[in-house]
This record gives sequence, C-alpha cells and structure tokens, in this order.
Amino acid sequence: MILSRRRVEILPKPAGLKERAVYFIAKTSCICKGGILLSSKILFPVILLAALFLFIPQPAYAMHIMEGFLPVKWCLLWAALSLPFIIWGLRSIQKVLREQPKLKMLLGVAGAFAFVLSALKIPSVTGSCSHPTGVGLGAILFGPAAMSVLGCIVLIFQALLLAHGGITTLGANVFSMAVVGPFVAYGVFRLVRKLSGPQWLAVFLGAFLGDLLTYVTTSFQLALAFPAEVGGLMASFTKFMGVFALTQIPLAISEGLLTVLIFNLLTTYSSQELKELSLLTKKEDLYGYHR
Repeated sequence: MILSRRRVEILPKPAGLKERAVYFIAKTSCICKGGILLSSKILFPVILLAALFLFIPQPAYAMHIMEGFLPVKWCLLWAALSLPFIIWGLRSIQKVLREQPKLKMLLGVAGAFAFVLSALKIPSVTGSCSHPTGVGLGAILFGPAAMSVLGCIVLIFQALLLAHGGITTLGANVFSMAVVGPFVAYGVFRLVRKLSGPQWLAVFLGAFLGDLLTYVTTSFQLALAFPAEVGGLMASFTKFMGVFALTQIPLAISEGLLTVLIFNLLTTYSSQELKELSLLTKKEDLYGYHR
C-alpha cells in the first residue's frame, strides 16, 4: 500500500493469515492531519515488530508477575490501589477525545507501541526474563492517567493471548507498569523541560527512568509478598533487583533511544497534533527539536 497526500493506492488483499494481518496493520496505521493521510512509514518499526513477534510462534517468557504467584491479599491490595488511576485515566481519555477527536489515531499508536515493546521477552543469564515497557511515549503524549488505561488494556491482552502475566496478578502488574512507569516518565519529562532541557533529552530520560522504575516497583512487590528469612524485606528486594538489573538497564537505555526516534518521527509527520498537545513550540516545529 502506498499512502500520499494526493491519493491512496490499495493493493489486492493477500491470501495468507500472516500476510492479511500485516496488510491490515499497514492499511490502518496512517496518521490523519487536517483530513489528509500522511505517510505510514512513521509506524514502520511498529509494523515490523508486530509482524515478527505477534504472528510468529515463540516461547511465552513471563516477566510480568505470573498467574497465581502472589498471595490473594496482595492481589487484592494492588488491584485496589490501581483502580483509582484507571478511573482517572478513563475520564482523561474521554476528555481528550471529546475536545480533539482527531487524536484517536495517535492514541492508538501509543497503545500499539506499548503492546509491541512489552511483548518482547528477553531471557537473562540470571534465569529471569526482562522486556521494555513502552509506556513512556504514551505518558509523554497524553499524560500518565491516560497511559494507565492503555497499559491496563495491554496487560489484559497479553495475559489472555500471550500467557504473559495473569488475571489475578493484573492489579500488581498494572500498578508497576501502567501506573508507576507512566507517572515517572511524565514527571521526568516535565521536569527536564521545565529546567529548559532539550526535548530529546526529556523524552529519553522519561522513557528510560519510566522503564527502570517499573522493575524497581515489581521487585518491591515481590519482596513484600516473599520477604527473605534472613534480612527480611530489604534482602529480598536486593535479590529481586539483582536478578532483573543485568538485562533491564541495557533494555531501559534501548527503550529511551527508540522512544526518542519515534517522537522525532512524530515531530516530522504529526507536528500539528503535537502542537495541539502542547508538546511543540513554534521554534521546535520550524527547526525540529534537535536544534
């Protein structure tokens, strides 16, 4: 399929299941700007990763806290703590879409980005498994509350379709990845911008620390549920952090760089939407945020 400002050329639908899935993603992954279809190459990394990791069978390494792993009391506690953020997020999304309905596509991009990145399970030599979270981009674009809802949807789909995480542990996973991660990412982004830091640095640090603090929170959740016999909570927390850190720090850096790349593409192909979200100034829109 070729998308341009003047016409849309539709290729014949492929026959195979995988080909049709990729065709559907490519067909729907364009950004509307003033009623004009923009090039879909902005979403090429997302489309490529979706084709590779969502439609090709692979082992289900579960970094999210797995089904049945946490005691019931902790499952209920984390679910109760996560619920207010989900309600807040639903109202936030409703307000955004009511005031700026053409941002629906960009909201979908943020959710797809988080889904694809968090589905990339990377085994570690420590015997654990880590993955990026992808929540930084959506938090920067739409705020942390909205990203809490998108993150919750991502976690539900992964638990049901990919065997990553679980339903009973959904509250704990939502709190770490869809609450702590987005709020940290958004807070760091706003802080760097307030200190007159460059846009690219704010995006990188937001995504990097949002990813890292997600794993810190998960380690704390596991330590609370399973304190060590010797050393208690802190000893258990240190043990879980040590297991995750070896792979997660490089992954957090990689996620930060990828988020900067995607944000840079958005400034090029969706600058009007970013200005409506108050993420671009006139100077940045003219010269790009590299200047």
